[in-house]
Amino acid sequence: MSLTATDQGAAAIAAPDGKGRAVIDRPAVWFAGLLLLLLTLFIGAEVSVRMATLFVIGAGLGFALLHGAFGFTAGWRNLVTRGDGRGFRAQLLVIALAMLAFIPLINGYGPDHIIGAIAPVGTSLIVGSFLFGLGMQLGNGCGSGTLFTLGGGSARMAVTLAFFIIGSVIGSMHLPWWLARPGYDPVNLAAYLSVPGALVLQAALLGGLAFWSLRHEISRGFAAPAARAGGYLRGPWPFLWAAIALAVLDVATLLIAGHPWTITYGFALWGAKGAQALGIDMSGFAFWQWAKGHTALENSVFADVTSVMNIGLILGAMLAAGLAGSFAKPLNLTPRFFAAAVIGGLLMGYGARLAFGCNIGAFLGGIASGSLHGWIWFVFAFAGTLAGIRLRPVFGFRD
Repeated sequence: MSLTATDQGAAAIAAPDGKGRAVIDRPAVWFAGLLLLLLTLFIGAEVSVRMATLFVIGAGLGFALLHGAFGFTAGWRNLVTRGDGRGFRAQLLVIALAMLAFIPLINGYGPDHIIGAIAPVGTSLIVGSFLFGLGMQLGNGCGSGTLFTLGGGSARMAVTLAFFIIGSVIGSMHLPWWLARPGYDPVNLAAYLSVPGALVLQAALLGGLAFWSLRHEISRGFAAPAARAGGYLRGPWPFLWAAIALAVLDVATLLIAGHPWTITYGFALWGAKGAQALGIDMSGFAFWQWAKGHTALENSVFADVTSVMNIGLILGAMLAAGLAGSFAKPLNLTPRFFAAAVIGGLLMGYGARLAFGCNIGAFLGGIASGSLHGWIWFVFAFAGTLAGIRLRPVFGFRD
């Protein structure tokens, strides 16, 4: 699929070469490629080979996201506004493929160090997921979408990311209060239904959602254009290629990192370290006194799995955009677009902390892990998306 100004993979249309293809942006390719190489060597030498491997996996995820224009935000919006369910079904496919490996590996058939994205169910989850769904339609990107679009050269996404980080820090400060509101302990479906039972139930639910999206397409009269695929290196990729790549790389992340792919924890950490640099003692907040937060705050960002993979994702997307000849786009930051980026970023950052993740950590990782919270996250994030779609015209969006 091609990239458009409203998709998360938005980028400028480069001048074609003699064969009708966009010209490779060599400075972007050289910059991203060289930085990927240098950081891989640096992380491998200064931290560990394991962390360097995760950095490369993050780059692969960014490469696949950019070439597939695999945006969760645009996929949900296109389903609602145009009746185009292709992107949504591709997301379901990633979850289904990852689930086939995740649930057995997490529940006794894998190494002992593996844990799933299985989180509590309660007020925090409901409020946070709704705010996130609302924010991603205003910010025009989710957690992964913000990163890969930024890597693709979108200056507007830099604004969204900055306020995403601020919202994440505020959310980390407030999370202990939200966790004290009514809620329940994490629910691992495989613990109640067995591994085969959880796989069958979730496959039925995912299949049901895919069938509903197809019916919705028919009712809206949507006719999908002919699929267009480019080369593996230069793109564009059909959704199927991107979905398979994302699922395989997420499984690799689970095996190497010991947990599923995550995005937004890194934003909270970056913001907390920035606040500390400004003289704010973040260690005084409960979230940063918990074992994981305390350790991450004390160590380098290159020792944090999520941060390392996020940086790799940005550079992988930059490399893909350079090869596609689509790196960078003209800055179109009107006051209303700026306001949407600020509000959307804050809502996503705050909501992701309350809801234990974004589309990647909670929706993909949660459901693929067999966690009930992933399904609840989806329901309320989709409700927030519906509200966000209604608000988009107020901020100047036309779709």
